[in-house]
Amino acid sequence: MYLRQFSIAAIVSVVASGVWYYQATPSPQRDLVNSPVAASAAQPSTHTVGNAQTSRGLIVENDQFFVGELASSGPITKSADPQPTTQHAMLAPEEATQKLRRLEESYQVPRGRGVLRYDVVQLASNNPIEDDHAEKLIEMSPSFNATNGNQNPQPTASDWMFWSVFDGHAGWTTSAKLRQVLTSFVARELSSAYKSAFTQGSQIPSPYPSPTAIDAAIKRGFLKCDHSIVHDSVTAAQKANTKSAAASLLAPALSGSCALLSFYDTHSKEFRVACTGDSRAVLGRRDANNHGLWTAQPLSEDQTGGTPSEMARLRAEHPDEEYVVSHGRILGNLEPSRAFGDAHYKWSRDIQEQIKKQWFGRNPLTLLKTPPYVTAEPVVTTTKVMPEKGDFVVLATDGLWEMLTNEEVVGLVGKWLESNPVHVTNNGLGTSNTNSKTWTQSFLGSSGSGGGDKTPSESLPVTRPQETSGKSGQRSSTIRRQQWDIRAGDERFVFEDQNAATHLVRNALGGRDRDMVDDLTVEVIFFGEGEASGDVVANVGASAPGPGRPKL
Repeated sequence: MYLRQFSIAAIVSVVASGVWYYQATPSPQRDLVNSPVAASAAQPSTHTVGNAQTSRGLIVENDQFFVGELASSGPITKSADPQPTTQHAMLAPEEATQKLRRLEESYQVPRGRGVLRYDVVQLASNNPIEDDHAEKLIEMSPSFNATNGNQNPQPTASDWMFWSVFDGHAGWTTSAKLRQVLTSFVARELSSAYKSAFTQGSQIPSPYPSPTAIDAAIKRGFLKCDHSIVHDSVTAAQKANTKSAAASLLAPALSGSCALLSFYDTHSKEFRVACTGDSRAVLGRRDANNHGLWTAQPLSEDQTGGTPSEMARLRAEHPDEEYVVSHGRILGNLEPSRAFGDAHYKWSRDIQEQIKKQWFGRNPLTLLKTPPYVTAEPVVTTTKVMPEKGDFVVLATDGLWEMLTNEEVVGLVGKWLESNPVHVTNNGLGTSNTNSKTWTQSFLGSSGSGGGDKTPSESLPVTRPQETSGKSGQRSSTIRRQQWDIRAGDERFVFEDQNAATHLVRNALGGRDRDMVDDLTVEVIFFGEGEASGDVVANVGASAPGPGRPKL
């Protein structure tokens, strides 16, 4: 780890990953070896100084940030001293790896319909983690398929597949609620759209809904879900018998969450991304005409108070409010311009005063005049996926994109594929058999270089853009790299994880150096052509220990 100046965000982020306690400091001298320390669930590596077991740690004292020795045993203490010493144990490399991999999951999808596998990982900075995610597969009947422009389509079986990541803020309840219900809201609206099109089949050119109708159905699902969270909850809370019941009903409205939902129809091979907030989806595709390099194609646009298109929309909707967007934030407070929950930006002042009176809610925002200021309506994009090219898509909350650019993410996964020849099998173990093909063989036409390569080549196999000007709201030069003066260059990256999502998070947090900044949720979806067995199975080698729990 190399030294650099740390911001307050860096200090706060360290708290989430290690041991902490408070102790009075009677003198300027720091007696670290003899100081008591709180027990930790994951003890740092230790060594002996004198008669005391010690470990290296990060010390925060009087606004200073330094490395010192921590005693590893002693009574748990807590001081009310106004200027306490806070100690944070540094994780050993193996402990950091254990923490990174604790919530990783990987599943093979051998259904022969264009999706081979998806990897998921979460890393918490907050406790409980404010991020969440959801995956769902709906098997469609042969007569119920997506539009493909065919005037006389033949009935074939297909799947609807959904992957979603949710970036919560001001609490975990909104993102947890979305995990439970958002996909169902969207699927119901899609089902209605398809049924309506079939009913009118003799009156329209194709018995399938138009692309516009499909996008509209997804948007209705989002808006109905948010209405149930923000407005229906108030009606339900007013009928609740106790204040605790009312608080439980209102909790998802009072916190907030961004949502990034993807919908893949295996019949049309159209991959739709519905974005509400500043999570992001990026497609990786290999370019055979450019030395086989990967290209990064953003499938969503960051929606914040600093995005020009969002600023223009908000000023048009609230023309007489000078501070509707201030310093890149809605009413000077909230960064995402689209989100679920966040009812204080959606409820009228009268409702907020009523909730304050009945349930001790907080005061309405000072600048609140013409709500709503925040919407859950998503922007929907559609992309034709090419399984035969080995496409992959990365969905991630903003913590990943604060540390890595689109091109770095795609290049890291592209390079990971070369050094991790994962086999397409039906047993979920990733072991080879005589009929299986590795991803590397399928995608790259070669056998790969073997797994576990920790030394990458000089550069990632990705096309770099000529201009990195933050087009379409994307962060071109990552914010954390600027704040922490992190060196540029691909030499900082490492390749040591079997799970592609974990691999991305490890490198987002420094690669060869280690940092932690925010809750992170990442999903990597791999497309390709494979045999069909019908079952979604856990990929044991790339999943944390525990019972298999296929999410699709």
